[in-house]
Amino acid sequence: MKGSAVKKRIRRFRFDNAEMTQKDLAGRVGVTRQTIVAIENAKYSPTLELAFKIAAVFEVGIDDIFEYAPEPNEN
Repeated sequence: MKGSAVKKRIRRFRFDNAEMTQKDLAGRVGVTRQTIVAIENAKYSPTLELAFKIAAVFEVGIDDIFEYAPEPNEN
């Protein structure tokens, strides 16, 4: 199974922001803790709206949290 082409830095931003818990982040963006767990573990890709909400919590651009890195043969 291929890994996700989207790299996520949510965990790093949580820890850099007073070690915010997954539950705290989930509450601030209106999802369950399990959703944050799934995103961090590359089991789920967030909607664009949710990605923007997560970036807004950390007061950074969406591209600071998420990076698209396709495989060399992927178009």
